[in-house]
Amino acid sequence: MPTPRTAQPNEAVHELRTALAEAGLTLPSLGIDPVTLAAQDEEPPLIALGRCTAETARALASALRGA
Repeated sequence: MPTPRTAQPNEAVHELRTALAEAGLTLPSLGIDPVTLAAQDEEPPLIALGRCTAETARALASALRGA
C-alpha cells in the first residue's frame, strides 16, 4: 500500500509503464529505487528506469523521437 511518500512515485511508475506499453515497450526493472526508498529523509524516492536490452533502448529512443 502506498504511503504519502510513495504515492506520487507509484503513480508516475504506473503512468510511465502504461505509456511504454502503448508504444509496445516494456522496461522490466521499472519501479521505485530501493536505495532511495530506504532513505530516512522525507524526499520521495527516485524512480528506477531499470535495465533493458539494446533493442529496447533503441525502440525507446525511436519512440521519443516520434513524440
